[in-house]
Amino acid sequence: MKDPVLWAENNMKKLNDSHLGIMGLNEVNKAAAFHRSFPQYSRTPLARLDKMASFLGIGELYIKDESYRFGLNAFKVLGGSYAIARYIAQKTGRDISELPYQKLTSDELRNEFGQATFFTATDGNHGRGVAWAANQLKQQSVVFMPKGTSQARLRNVQKKHASATIEDVNYDACVRMAVAAAEKTPNGVVIQDTAWEGYEEIPSWIMQGYGTMVMEADEQLEEYGCGRPTHVFIQAGVGSLASAVSGYFANRYPENPPAVVVIEASAAACLYKGALAGDGNCRIVDGDLETIMAGLACGEPNTIAWDILKNHVRIFVSCPDWVALKGMRMSAAPLKGDPQVISGESGAVGLGLLASIMAMEEYKELRSVIGLNPDSKVLLFSTEGDTDPERFKSIVWEGKNR
Repeated sequence: MKDPVLWAENNMKKLNDSHLGIMGLNEVNKAAAFHRSFPQYSRTPLARLDKMASFLGIGELYIKDESYRFGLNAFKVLGGSYAIARYIAQKTGRDISELPYQKLTSDELRNEFGQATFFTATDGNHGRGVAWAANQLKQQSVVFMPKGTSQARLRNVQKKHASATIEDVNYDACVRMAVAAAEKTPNGVVIQDTAWEGYEEIPSWIMQGYGTMVMEADEQLEEYGCGRPTHVFIQAGVGSLASAVSGYFANRYPENPPAVVVIEASAAACLYKGALAGDGNCRIVDGDLETIMAGLACGEPNTIAWDILKNHVRIFVSCPDWVALKGMRMSAAPLKGDPQVISGESGAVGLGLLASIMAMEEYKELRSVIGLNPDSKVLLFSTEGDTDPERFKSIVWEGKNR
C-alpha cells in the first residue's frame, strides 16, 4: 500500500502582503539582465508536452527544463550568483546594473572588493551554484552538506573549488553550522536561500535571482501562444523558490493569477503542516528528513517566503517518494512526439503529482478543488536534471526506489 498524497487548501487569513514587492517585475528584470550578461547564459528550454497533456486530460502542459542551466544541471545557481553579486555591489557602493559579468569578474573589482568567504548549507544544487559563482569571482566558498548527501553531489561541489563536507546532521542544522562558521571568519558571508529574523536581505536577492527562470518561462509561454497558465505546480524546500514563482505570477497577473500548487516531500512538509493548521504561523519539521527528494529535505520555512505563500498559494501538497519516482520515469520516457526531459528526484515530483491527480480515483476530490480540466494550461518546473547520475539510472533504468 502506497503512502498517500496529502493536501490542504489554503484557508489562511490574507495579510498585508508586505513582501510581495520582492518579486516585483522591475526587480526580476534587474536579475534577468544580470544573468544575461554571463557568457554562459542561454534560456533553458520550455518543453511542450502535447501528447502527455492529452493523455492526462488537460489542455496544455509545459515543463521548464533546468538541466541546461549554465552547465550545472540545476536552477539554483541563479539565486546564489545574484546574491553574491548584489552583496559585492552593496559593499562597493554600486547598483547591480553597474556590475555585469565582465566587470564583476575583473581583477580591478577583485582588488577593490578584496577577499570574502561565502558560506552555505546545501543538499548539493545550491552549494554547487554558490561554489561556481564564488570561483568565477575569484572568491572562496565553504559548503556544509547534510547526512545522506550522495558522494556524487559532494564531488560536484568540490569540483567548483569549494571546501565541502558532509555532516552528520540534517539540512537545517547545517544552516546553523554555516552561520556559526561565517561569524568566526574574517569577511565571512552566509549565502543561504532561507530567511529568519535578522537575515532577510540576502534570501530576498536569492529569490529575485530565481525570478530569471520564471520570467523566461513566462516569455516562452507567450511565444507558444499560451499566455497566462491556469495552473502552476512548484516544489518547495524552505519555500524560497515557491515564493519566487508564486510572487512573480501574482505581480504579473494581479487581477487573475494562476492557481499555484506547492509540493513538498512528505518527510519535510513544513509548509503543508502550516497550511493544515490554518493559523498563519510557520511549522517546523525536525529529524532526519529522509527522502529521495534531497533538494526538498528542509524542515524550517523561509519566513519571508511563508508570508508570500500564505497569501498566494491555492493548495499545499505533501508527496511521498513514489510520486517523484513516477515523475522521473514519465519524463525520461515521454509519449511519442513529446520531448524528453531528464529530471532528477526533486525536479520530477511536479509531473508525478499532476499525473497522479489526473489518473488516480483517490485524488478525484483534489483534482476538483484545484480545478484541473480539459481547458487547463499547466506549467511545471523541472528544477534539476540527473545531478546524481548513478542514482538516476538505478531509478529509471533498473526500477529501484532509492
